[in-house]
Amino acid sequence: QEQTQLLRTRIIFFQCHLYVNMLAKQSNLALRTNTPFVRTHRSRIVTRAAAAPQTEAQPEQNAQLQGKKVFLAGASGGVGRQVLELCVENKVPVRALARNPDAIKRLPFYKPELVEVLKGDVCSYSSLSKAVGDANVLICATGASDPRDPLGPFNVDFQGTLNLLALARQRALQKFVLVSSIGADDLVNFLNLFWGVLFWKRQAEREIERSGVDYTIIRPGGLKSQLRDGESLGQIVMKPQNTYGVPPLVPPQKQAAGSILRRQVAELCLAALYEPGASNKIVEVIAQQDAPAIPIGQLFNEVEN
Repeated sequence: QEQTQLLRTRIIFFQCHLYVNMLAKQSNLALRTNTPFVRTHRSRIVTRAAAAPQTEAQPEQNAQLQGKKVFLAGASGGVGRQVLELCVENKVPVRALARNPDAIKRLPFYKPELVEVLKGDVCSYSSLSKAVGDANVLICATGASDPRDPLGPFNVDFQGTLNLLALARQRALQKFVLVSSIGADDLVNFLNLFWGVLFWKRQAEREIERSGVDYTIIRPGGLKSQLRDGESLGQIVMKPQNTYGVPPLVPPQKQAAGSILRRQVAELCLAALYEPGASNKIVEVIAQQDAPAIPIGQLFNEVEN
């Protein structure tokens, strides 16, 4: 127990040391609020009628996802549940990792013939190795959930993601999709007061970038589960890495990020599994109500590596 406590203390000290040093390097950063400009997409993934009606593209979509079997980490989280539901709607088989499998089985869209629920934790590599099974692509929608745990971001957002990355390399998986966050490049960010959560997300991103695994890193803006009363569904705006900042402190070279539905982020996760333009890219995404509809493949293609 004393050794565990000593390790926790050393990790916390290491986090604070890194963060303070990086803040010092960027202390001359002027901050301001800006307004994002627009580029959007219309997803072709099969979605609920309330969000986007099914179109003639549905058969093509199913064909593009044919042969994919998803290993989904973070299946019980907000984005993870949306990814899981989209997989079921598109008849994509899933191996869903969860610390509480019963929570997944109680979901109204759960179908045992498509979804295999497996108990495991991204912080335990041995549980991942057993759970991946015959999956050939991986979607990571995990995130530290307890703000009281100083080691949460390190354990989940960094070390847990590295465990998944090691698994992807060992099993030669076809694709690694990570849901990260806008602002991951900004050390001067109030979210980093929560034990350096964005800092550790960025460290995990860097490991993925140099891993040799085919990846797509999706950085959403503020996540929401549903539209407010009277609010219309916005189209997805996709931009390169380092376009947006998190209000109220936005670096002068960036634009203030907006919000996006978790459902829309899930659509991008599935699209990244087959769109060639999504390969080895970091994209930042928000939703804009007055934007034109642009095919998702075109959006990925227009973002430079």
